Amino acid sequence: MRLARGADSANHVYWVEPLDASSGRIMSGDNPFDGLEPSGGEVAIQRWLAPVQPTTIYGIGLNYRAHAAETGAPLPEHPVMFMKPATTVTAPHSPIELPAACEHGPEVDYEAELAVVIGRTARNVDVADALSHVFGYTCANDVSARRWQKHAGGGQWIRGKSFDTFCPLGPVLVTADEIGDPQQLPIRSTLNGDVMQSSNTGDMIFGVAELIAFISRDTTLLPGTVILTGTPEGVGFARTPPVFLAAGDTIDVTIDGIGTLSNPVREADH
Repeated sequence: MRLARGADSANHVYWVEPLDASSGRIMSGDNPFDGLEPSGGEVAIQRWLAPVQPTTIYGIGLNYRAHAAETGAPLPEHPVMFMKPATTVTAPHSPIELPAACEHGPEVDYEAELAVVIGRTARNVDVADALSHVFGYTCANDVSARRWQKHAGGGQWIRGKSFDTFCPLGPVLVTADEIGDPQQLPIRSTLNGDVMQSSNTGDMIFGVAELIAFISRDTTLLPGTVILTGTPEGVGFARTPPVFLAAGDTIDVTIDGIGTLSNPVREADH
């Protein structure tokens, strides 16, 4: 099933099964993890929202072989982890804001990623059982302010990845039964219509099941936990010359079987 969240003209929020670009079949229930059922009604959607409100967001760095190669980094022995606050989440078609806090040029970069949404509490799960804890998948953009990530974060990545609007999610949440093998998904990003990244989730160093097993060691993953599984090669900072997001740009993330997450870029309000 394909699920989405949207608001009508009165700003009432609904869970829906999308019918087209501006309407959906209303689903009754508080959240998909406790179960949603068709209500029989339809609603006109004024604006689409992120299809999940994460309880926690885990990010994984350097998780595609070709991306590690383009950065000159050795393949990691274990998943490289960081976190993003829930306040980074933004909706499809909502703007990514270039933060004013990034002095001397923000150097804001795009990262197309497959986002995994946990639907059943997971703790100390085995690789063989890990995918049974997945509710579904969506597209993500792990937006990153490279200057802060590399030079002004005290050696940690979190600051450069934690500005408001730095985690677009969407456009829909596709249930795991419709995806099948999450390691066989073409993934790409386009900037103003130009393809920047084009790969396949099969290039991941640590697959989805391995990531869930690793992160859940002595750590409870609640329903609604989002795992950003890493980005393929073609990011802006690794290009010659570098390509960073600028006001007026549009950045799209497309994953076959899920859809396209599109966001404009603008300067943040001061």
